[in-house]
Amino acid sequence: MNKYDIVRKIEEFAPLETQESWDCSGWGVELSDPDIKKILFALTVTDDVVNQALNSGCDMIISHHPLFYVPLWYKQINIYSAHTNLDIAEGGTTDTLIEKLGFKKTFTDGFMRMVELEEPITVEELRNRLLTISPRLRYVNNCAAKTIKTIGFCAGSGSEFIGSTDAFVTGDVKFHTALEAKTVVFDIGHFESEIFAPELLKSICGVEGVLADEKSPFI
Repeated sequence: MNKYDIVRKIEEFAPLETQESWDCSGWGVELSDPDIKKILFALTVTDDVVNQALNSGCDMIISHHPLFYVPLWYKQINIYSAHTNLDIAEGGTTDTLIEKLGFKKTFTDGFMRMVELEEPITVEELRNRLLTISPRLRYVNNCAAKTIKTIGFCAGSGSEFIGSTDAFVTGDVKFHTALEAKTVVFDIGHFESEIFAPELLKSICGVEGVLADEKSPFI
């Protein structure tokens, strides 16, 4: 396989120019040989993930989270990442989360997606659905809401978008954000909200490959 043909598919789906200015999507490690044999798809490039790739005969890693610092020993394998450009893309990270939960997106607003339900559901019903992918989720309901008609979603860390829907689903919600929230906010975890990204990247690339064995760092 030609690695540039593979990357071209990703960049057609999620153009690099749509990434945030602080992001490092794209090549983390680009070796000279354009040909590759096997790809490992991962959420995050860690020592363990690099070892998984090398031990399974992979010569390229495609990840969601990019490397802001590249350890020297990582430079023996191709590494490419699609981060905020994949998040904002139609059919990207958040859209995949919504689909996996069995909802249908109503509209897109930058990184935030909204689902408007045909019939309201209870807060507990939404919680139970979210528990299927995030058994340790946390939530706040300062407004004592009983039912939900509109749900906002932002995979990863998206608490800055809280406020325009009956409920909001994201990860990495901080204490004061939770304390001041005037809507129902579910923190399902950064890892859990984006764990479908490797599978999405594999589908975009349309090639055989290995999905990394990854777990949330929280116990």
